[in-house]
Amino acid sequence: MWHDGEIEALETRAGNRHAERLLPMMEQLLARAGCAIAQLEALAFGAGPGSFTGLRIGCGVVQGIACARNLPVLGISTLEAMAEESGVSRVIVALDARMGEVYYSAYERGDGRWIEVIAPMCVAPQRVPRPQGNGWTGCGNGFAAYGAALETALHGVLRSAVSQVRPSATAVARLAAPRFAAGEGVDAALAAPVYLRDKVALTTHEQRRLKRNNGPDGPR
Repeated sequence: MWHDGEIEALETRAGNRHAERLLPMMEQLLARAGCAIAQLEALAFGAGPGSFTGLRIGCGVVQGIACARNLPVLGISTLEAMAEESGVSRVIVALDARMGEVYYSAYERGDGRWIEVIAPMCVAPQRVPRPQGNGWTGCGNGFAAYGAALETALHGVLRSAVSQVRPSATAVARLAAPRFAAGEGVDAALAAPVYLRDKVALTTHEQRRLKRNNGPDGPR
């Protein structure tokens, strides 16, 4: 929660319990900050890409609260939030999308904001586009799942990779605050998750083919 430049956050790894944990955690956070829900002025959420179920739950809860109180809403890219968490200025983000693919993008810090160098996409790790220049840092669990394929595809531009970087509520708040101040919030009815991929499961034949093509570090 952002208030006058200060952030109060409460996070946990909820697994499949997002719907069960989200509202109680929100109430706990408001109590910790000494704030009533009626005092909220805007709501931001991690818009994705990511887990289909998690994204729908997050967006739905934000829409419900915002509609009841006529509050503006802003969706923040999961990938940009990971760049914000990285602590460096040139970031290649790769989030494991399962099914032999990654959610992928690249950002560069400039003029106090993140500039999108490669737009978010869902792509096989061996086919990721390379940003120009060098000295890029990779972040996200895509580098743990498909490290060899990504390092080969990004040879010459990738300086290092940190697979443990995750999107955080704190990063979402830091990114959302100046955008709300600039009037970028939208009506709750317009808020929507970003999926990048419509297909969420493989057929048995596709699963077998993926296993045949997979090496120890992912697809070849």
